[in-house]
Amino acid sequence: MNPRLGRRLRYGMVGGGPGAFIGDVHRRAAALDGEFELVAGAFASTSERSFKQGAILGLDASRTYGSWADMAEEEARLAPDDRIEVVSIVTPNHLHVPVARRFLEAGIHVICDKPLATNAEEAEALAELVESTRLVFALTHNYTGYPMVKEARELVRIGRLGRVRKVVAEYSQGWLHQPIEASGQKQAEWRQDPDRAGPSSALGDIGSHVDNLVRYVTGLQIESLCADLTSFVEGRVLEDDASVLVRYGGGARGVYVTSQVSVGEENGLSLRIYGDEAGLAWRQERPNELRVLLADGPAEVRTRGSAYLSEPSLHNTRLPPGHPEGFIEAFANIYRNAGRTIGAVLAGTPPEPLDLDFPSVREGVRGMRFIEAALRSAEQNGWVSL
Repeated sequence: MNPRLGRRLRYGMVGGGPGAFIGDVHRRAAALDGEFELVAGAFASTSERSFKQGAILGLDASRTYGSWADMAEEEARLAPDDRIEVVSIVTPNHLHVPVARRFLEAGIHVICDKPLATNAEEAEALAELVESTRLVFALTHNYTGYPMVKEARELVRIGRLGRVRKVVAEYSQGWLHQPIEASGQKQAEWRQDPDRAGPSSALGDIGSHVDNLVRYVTGLQIESLCADLTSFVEGRVLEDDASVLVRYGGGARGVYVTSQVSVGEENGLSLRIYGDEAGLAWRQERPNELRVLLADGPAEVRTRGSAYLSEPSLHNTRLPPGHPEGFIEAFANIYRNAGRTIGAVLAGTPPEPLDLDFPSVREGVRGMRFIEAALRSAEQNGWVSL
């Protein structure tokens, strides 16, 4: 149960209907610590599919809705002790802003899948609404939830690496190396549809994670970038591959590689950071290890759950060393931290500092500015400023 409220937070979900991948991930993450209870939902673009999903999940039929607009309206009419307190938005990108706006206006906290929006202008307007309502808004850049990513961030913060000089970040997948969207594959189809995905595919889908992860760990801010975007698969309107050179404030440099046509790659997210005293390396496919690279000795391998790790890392760890934690747990850390912050707000008490560690709406705005700058750079074939 939520420690501030002595009960579970009531939440609803928009999206995540039959055949959806990420909606089920969100539901599992929300359930992991027993601090959320799913009580309502509008799960699909048709009422038939939404009610089907509600029945599968065992929801009361009166709390399953045919559309997200109906859900927002009807939930707002319920008594405060009955209605949802937070909504989880797991729709295609084009719906993130309108759905979030409607629930924020109803006084309901929001946890939203990334990217925040389809352009920076609407992202900024949404951020201003969040700030005016003083509601909690969490963006599920889930890779920031890994304990060893938090350890990497802490090592940079305390100066273990010295001054950061170079960042190399890669997110390579191979699942789109063929035009599977033409066969109706659901996940590929909407990601290659500009009306639903927005103006970017590879960058918006996984490149946004690269940008967010680098900023989270290093604190570096991009001053300018030069991007090369390519659609390798014939007939695609949106890019399936991107390479970005980055210049940060303070003089550091970065290289971002993002691809969904790297044949044989599964979920190859990796981060390497090099300072003038040491470096570090982390791979999402081996998330329980962090390598600290030294100039005058062998690499130091830190493992998740060990007593020598930092407080932020241990705060987001559930199991002892040697018992692997992974993707669902990283998502669950964002849900737990955001949920405990929401619980504190509802109880009228200050949140715990470690519970405030989740991506905010402002991270979503910065992410959209990165994507738009990369698109502008590719179009102009040169360097652009953020």
